Amino acid sequence: MAPSADTSFAAHSSAQFASYEKDRQLTSQDTIYATSNGVPMPHPYETQRVGENGPLLLQDFHLIDLLSHFDRERIPERVVHAKGSGAHGFFECTNPIPELTQADIFSTKGKKCPVTARFSTVGGESGSHDCARDPRGFSVKFRTEDGNWDMVANNTPVFFLRDPAKFPHFIHTQKRDPATHLTHADDSTMFWDYLSQNPESIHQVMILMGDRGIPDGYRFMHGYSGHTLKFVNKQGDWVYTQVHFKSQQGTKFITQEDSANYSPDYSQKDLFEAIERGEYPKWDVSIQTMTSKQSEEVWRDQGINVFDLTHVWPQGQFPLTKVGEFTLNENARNYFAEVEQVAFNPSHMIPGIEPSADPVLQSRLFSYADTHRHRLGVNYQQLPVNAPRTAYKFGNFQRDGQMAFFNQGSRPNYLSSIEPIKFKARTVDLDKTHGQFVGDAVTFLSEIQPADFNAPRALWQRVFDESARERFINNVSGKMELCKDKEILKRQIAIFREVDDDIAKRLEKATGIKGYDGISSLSFNGTHNGMTKDSKLMTANGITLAKGTNLGHNNGAPCGNGTHLHSNGVNGANGIRV
Repeated sequence: MAPSADTSFAAHSSAQFASYEKDRQLTSQDTIYATSNGVPMPHPYETQRVGENGPLLLQDFHLIDLLSHFDRERIPERVVHAKGSGAHGFFECTNPIPELTQADIFSTKGKKCPVTARFSTVGGESGSHDCARDPRGFSVKFRTEDGNWDMVANNTPVFFLRDPAKFPHFIHTQKRDPATHLTHADDSTMFWDYLSQNPESIHQVMILMGDRGIPDGYRFMHGYSGHTLKFVNKQGDWVYTQVHFKSQQGTKFITQEDSANYSPDYSQKDLFEAIERGEYPKWDVSIQTMTSKQSEEVWRDQGINVFDLTHVWPQGQFPLTKVGEFTLNENARNYFAEVEQVAFNPSHMIPGIEPSADPVLQSRLFSYADTHRHRLGVNYQQLPVNAPRTAYKFGNFQRDGQMAFFNQGSRPNYLSSIEPIKFKARTVDLDKTHGQFVGDAVTFLSEIQPADFNAPRALWQRVFDESARERFINNVSGKMELCKDKEILKRQIAIFREVDDDIAKRLEKATGIKGYDGISSLSFNGTHNGMTKDSKLMTANGITLAKGTNLGHNNGAPCGNGTHLHSNGVNGANGIRV
């Protein structure tokens, strides 16, 4: 089609940005080969040189352009969740919950919004095997009328840690050894060393080494927020919330023995081809809720901490309520543009959804946006796959930087009285929602307590059948065979013994290693030991606490002396309520 006769820059830019979807749909037969500046070339293999046997010419822009771009094709891969698959679809609200949240996405039955989902392994590199025994990332971007809501979840309801500073250390143990460059598929020493020094990881270890450790692709697994969120209604009342994605396809798993028979890209292939066949995968979106009073009671009576990423909420006490479902019905046209460049951020929340004081969640609110700016650039949210789709035109004062496609025209880049920007009143009373925190600055590190073993014990005793227990022991003992330090394994078996002595005895028989009798005689370099009476073993790494300081036996759980105090809001600048 011939260019417009309009020679203005406005016409040019309008054509460029309007053509994104057209370009996405074009076939090769619809395009003419050209250099990056749009000049047609008769053949992509041609080069300019001095005669048929002379050197190349630097003036050959076509070749220089080709090689220079090729040299820069790769961007930094995700430091975690590097290997992944994604697709597009839509969410539909089936059971509105305006009494719980003012989030527009849950306001009306039949309310829909587009979504993009990405699934991934955690520890492996971008070329690693899809059938690795590893947790799976499960992220969904809901493009609501009030902005993007990103649920950055996993396929397990818990994780290996609850202290945020441990995360880089833990992930390093899931990567390659700095000396040998081997992964824990060949040498599991680092893997077990971390776990044996941080026993709060045991709940996730039980799941990882069980049948759910290798899900059968991405369609047959659930997703969990893991973190506790807050849902806030229009009256400013709030409840703690956990979000669950339940696969309507059911769940399936792959055994350790069978995993070697699958292709490295099995999960990608399965998801893509299912959607191409019209077998669109669906997930129910369900929630658990808990009041602030209930959160204090379950900590006091059951040792369950809603701010603890290693704990779960019993569904018998806090049943699931379905609020909607999402369907993936469209594959990416271009994997790099729509899956590799998609960026999920836990801090992307919409009015009616707020973070809790979960310390790992709080750290992720910063870290994800930071890594996106490193990986994709400061203007990563201008990429089509990341851009919001709101019911209003929005602007701000974030300008310039690399790849500023939408730089907000000539509008002022400061809060101007000459050309003022419009404002919408805040719909969430932050004072009422977040409470009033009063206290000294403290250093905090959690401690292991008996209640930390309750949920893992329930898995072994009530969820696993005998066949699942046998597979679990085979998976763990097989992984232990790759550990070079038997002292590490003695400690790990002691941690398993706190879950159930039956696990320890079976592992001792399978490995030939006698573990310690329990953890009361052990100290840990990463966790305070609340299960010992020996003061020399209580503190992590044997550190000496400051005079007058005691261990935080509350483990950061919510309590009425700060977490749930309320204060009255006040009016601030520009007439907004703060």
